[in-house]
Amino acid sequence: MTGMRLSTSVEPDRLVKTHCCFCGQQCGIQLKVRDNEVIGFEPWEDFPFNRGMLCPKGVKRYLQGSHPDRLTTAVRRDPSAVSGFSPLPYAEAISRVAAEISRIQQTHGAGAIGVLGGASLTTEKTYLLGKFARVCLKTPFIDYNGRLCMVSAGAANKKAFGIDRTTNPWSDMVGTDVIWVAGSNVAECSPITTNYMWQAREQGAKIIIQDPRITPAARTCDLYLPVKPGRDAALFAGVLQIMIERDWLDHAFIDSHTVGFEQVAEYCREWTLPRTADVTGVPQRALMQAAEWWGTAKTSFLFHARGIEHHSNGVQNSLGTINLVLASGRIGKPKSGYGTIVGQANGQGGREHGQKCDQLPGWRDISNPEHRRYVAGVWGIDEQELPGPGVDAYELFRKIDRGEIKGLLSICFNPKVSLPDNTFITRCLEKLEFYAAIDFFLNDSAWHADVVLPGSLQEEDEGTVTQVEGRIIKINKAVDCPGEAREDWRIIQDIAQALGRPHGFTFTEPREIFEELRVASKGGVADYSGVTYEKITQQLGVFWPCYSEDPRTGTAIDDHPGTPRLFEHGSYNPVARGVGPFYFPDGRARFNVADYRPPVDDASDEYPIYLTTGRVVSQFLSGTQTRRIGPLVKQYAEPRIEMHPRLAAKLGIVDGDWTTAETRRGTITLKAQVVRTIRPDTIFIPYHWAGRKSANQLTVAAQDPISKIPQYKVCGCRLRKAEAPPDYAAILEPQQ
Repeated sequence: MTGMRLSTSVEPDRLVKTHCCFCGQQCGIQLKVRDNEVIGFEPWEDFPFNRGMLCPKGVKRYLQGSHPDRLTTAVRRDPSAVSGFSPLPYAEAISRVAAEISRIQQTHGAGAIGVLGGASLTTEKTYLLGKFARVCLKTPFIDYNGRLCMVSAGAANKKAFGIDRTTNPWSDMVGTDVIWVAGSNVAECSPITTNYMWQAREQGAKIIIQDPRITPAARTCDLYLPVKPGRDAALFAGVLQIMIERDWLDHAFIDSHTVGFEQVAEYCREWTLPRTADVTGVPQRALMQAAEWWGTAKTSFLFHARGIEHHSNGVQNSLGTINLVLASGRIGKPKSGYGTIVGQANGQGGREHGQKCDQLPGWRDISNPEHRRYVAGVWGIDEQELPGPGVDAYELFRKIDRGEIKGLLSICFNPKVSLPDNTFITRCLEKLEFYAAIDFFLNDSAWHADVVLPGSLQEEDEGTVTQVEGRIIKINKAVDCPGEAREDWRIIQDIAQALGRPHGFTFTEPREIFEELRVASKGGVADYSGVTYEKITQQLGVFWPCYSEDPRTGTAIDDHPGTPRLFEHGSYNPVARGVGPFYFPDGRARFNVADYRPPVDDASDEYPIYLTTGRVVSQFLSGTQTRRIGPLVKQYAEPRIEMHPRLAAKLGIVDGDWTTAETRRGTITLKAQVVRTIRPDTIFIPYHWAGRKSANQLTVAAQDPISKIPQYKVCGCRLRKAEAPPDYAAILEPQQ
């Protein structure tokens, strides 16, 4: 059954209920399997989130498994080979990785090794990787590509609610009065979420879309807010000021369940309607309409994504949305919710259990002595052996550049494509004394690796992920790894064994890892202790927190159903202990002054156009998987520079012209796509391509001071019609 299949009538041996490998919606899907190969799919109508529906990526996901680029052996960098790499027996590859780690740590110290994880890994793998870095390698320097995704929202949630999770299941959208979508191209990036919006609209909901582009969802919304890139905090402050002036507030909720409103109201006074309209580029009448609909609604749902989070002011932007929610009092109730659309497959679970630079399992703080003692006890080590907090993913590369980190191990992370100002990242990768990558394809960053270990596709392993609503779901194994490829958790443990540091790394299956994770998370805010594989299967997912002990009495329980809706009246959590619904000792939510700051490297006289970046429907993240799936490539084969007709006419550009965009970091030449669905002062480039087609040649490495998320969504650029097409030979050659 390997190779090209010419027949479309091949019958499967079995159907495996599992989930899509791409975004954080984690839609249910049934994979058709024959002779240890995934040959197709069937809808899984019973799974409650998507009820059988899939986006173009989900429909074609099964095609990647038989791709000829699939790594079935380890490879080593070999300049004498035509491809630059030659095969290496798996055992020999593991030995070399361990030997290089030992050499570097003996010479330069434990912290000379860095680890980069991925937010598409199962929670078992992310838990094990965090433990591996801190117990086996004893390095503080681990972070993950969720740093590019959810961290601004996570920091804002922690500041406002004391917990980082979407508050309600998506089904609560249906029947609500108003849905406000800020900075999320839901129709292309989260299509099943769009279906919930359509259902809500059919029942009378008003839809507000806030974005510099008229995205597909915005084309049929009730109110479109064409905000200038990077001005979102100003928009939220201005809308809240209108609500204050018109007294569209829930005073009883504010007085009983929050603190800090007076300081926020004082800040908002400076955001008059004319000033807000001038700064944001949104007409005054649209701002007034948004404030009225939001302020006077009885039920509402507000969610956002990277459009407001990928900024050097991303946490403040996110806090601005939360202030609108708290001022309305519409939270902790049916049909009234707040949440963030998760980008990666396990963007939620991947940041809860220890691969983030400042966290331990259960969403514990690595700087908290009590938290450290508990987790060290679970891991069977002394608390003093645990390293302290590390640094974010981009700062880790700065440490490589400075020569402080000499060796790197990455897993399912493609920083050469996904990090901003990626010429700097390329330089750092080449500075490393040793780089080992674990992946199932030779991704663009792995071209710089000394050894690449063949990891596993999602369908080649089992485990859990936590999807956009906070629902823990089960990934089921459909096929075995091909050749010498291994499940990622086995590779991590094989390195630990080869290092002679096997303590805590002798698991024989993912279930064993999950059972230890349950214990390690117990008592934390992200408490999974009451979750089992069986409960997930029976309930079609379990919303955390899910306790193994009654949080009120400490009595052991085995039937806690999970928590689909946070902050409901009378709810109990282990932080507030019954005083209130929010995760602070006083049980109250926090208003936070969400001050507006202009973007770093904003549009200017020298670079007068705003550049923003994002996704398209048929591609995903750095494109390692989707750029290898033929029908998805055909749907959107090349990146384009999207621009408004007014801007194009001013520069003498017509649709299809080769066009050069330039920022302070570099240039890119692509074909123009002239559309009326973007602000005339803004261009858009999707970021899924590598090399000379990479949008992140242009983006700025400015970061939010709290979340450390990069500012992908805005920088100043200039545009001109290209003198000639780009040199495709240079574009297509391997990035070595």
